[in-house]
Amino acid sequence: MTTLMQTSALEAKEVVLKLGMAINDESFEQARRYVSDDMKYVGPFGSRIGAEAYLKEIEHLRLKFDIQRIFADGDDVCVMYDITVSGITLFACGWFQVTDEKVRSLRVTFDPRPLLPESDASI
Repeated sequence: MTTLMQTSALEAKEVVLKLGMAINDESFEQARRYVSDDMKYVGPFGSRIGAEAYLKEIEHLRLKFDIQRIFADGDDVCVMYDITVSGITLFACGWFQVTDEKVRSLRVTFDPRPLLPESDASI
């Protein structure tokens, strides 16, 4: 049985910031250090299970993050940020849960309509 260690708020915040910097630098090998093997991602376009699935998606989209505010409470980190994908910038909010100094889950919310084809954007 594996015992998961709780991460302090400061440590959790640092993990999330380092993950964001690595993604912005397109250093996906570095980003992998901050994501647990069984990481779960849930967002407007579906969910991904596992670090490789999440990072493959991020690498494909070439997302860029511009953090506006970050708050930590224990191993929970809330980040309000602008994400840019395909030249479109959107405001998003992410809830990161950090365990053993790695992101174990991430729930992201944003209005996806600007990224949809025009025929779908009026929904």
